[in-house]
Amino acid sequence: MDVLVIGGGLGGLTAALDLRARGHAVTVVEKKQYPFHRVCGEYVSNEVLPYLRRLQADPAPLRPARITRFLLSSPAGRTLSAPLDLGGFGISRFALDHYLFQLAEARGITVLQRATVAAVAYNPTTDSHTTTLADGRTLTTRAVLGAYGKRSALDRERRFFQQRSPYLGVKHHLRLDYAPDLIALHNFADGYAGISAVEDGRYCFCYLTTRQNLKQQGTIAALEQNVLAANPLLRAILTEAEFLYPQPEVINEISFAPKSSVEDHILLCGDAAGLITPLCGNGMAMAMHGAQLASAHLHDFLQGRTTRATLEARYRRDWQTQFGQRLQVGRLVQGLFGKPLLSEAVVGSLRHWPGGVRALMRRTHGQEF
Repeated sequence: MDVLVIGGGLGGLTAALDLRARGHAVTVVEKKQYPFHRVCGEYVSNEVLPYLRRLQADPAPLRPARITRFLLSSPAGRTLSAPLDLGGFGISRFALDHYLFQLAEARGITVLQRATVAAVAYNPTTDSHTTTLADGRTLTTRAVLGAYGKRSALDRERRFFQQRSPYLGVKHHLRLDYAPDLIALHNFADGYAGISAVEDGRYCFCYLTTRQNLKQQGTIAALEQNVLAANPLLRAILTEAEFLYPQPEVINEISFAPKSSVEDHILLCGDAAGLITPLCGNGMAMAMHGAQLASAHLHDFLQGRTTRATLEARYRRDWQTQFGQRLQVGRLVQGLFGKPLLSEAVVGSLRHWPGGVRALMRRTHGQEF
């Protein structure tokens, strides 16, 4: 086997499709069974569309929402808005991941569902990896791509894993009377929430806050009623919407700390390599762009055109070139919001400077690839 991909999310599945199209034998290991929900903002910049079309994975059959406008509110409900220069689309991870999984299986990619990776060992003598699954199976491959998300047992030796993160994410799917072409980000004390349309007339409502915020309120329902609803725009959403999940999806320990793109000779992409803040709303596009970069470099390595050292050096360089500044800007922007006084001041200032808003958005979005 040529490549093992750990994680069957957007980065893992698009990389698998890319590598398979280049003629390589690929296996994907995914710990869950499709289809399933993920905590995610579910907005994708249109920068990914040329790549998905090259992979013959255009999401158009899923009828995603078309998103062209952006709105930001402060905790008190002051707003600023701007057009999205490139635009994007809204699609649930439940639908998109399942679609890509079905394409992968149809094209001869082996997808091991309900499987967990216990360990990966690199053998310098054979220049290959041996991956051990939790059930005892072993897989030997020439390369491994880690696309396993925000935090995994495989990260235990990585620097960021040693520090606890205060952040948690919560996601609902809603039905409500809301502009289908708008992505809105609403601030509240110690957090911010995003809402945008996905397929089938539904809306993704996803927010980031702190464990301390939840602890003080006791329950997610109380947090939403007492903290989020202090923003009048969020109060209207929470009051008027029909909630489609019996319980929201929740994820803890979301880390925005810098991460490396190569660890122990494993190339990393998506959230495993570094997470852009939800306020910038572009993690899904970055995961797929990272998959494209990794696939191109892995192809050269598998074809014998580069050594492993060159593969890793070039991937690190290109990953930093594409995403380094976007992550820096994302972390800077995150520091400006979620704090009531500061975010009120920032929104109040930026609403009179539309050129600044668009410039900031361009710095957190990429170009078509």
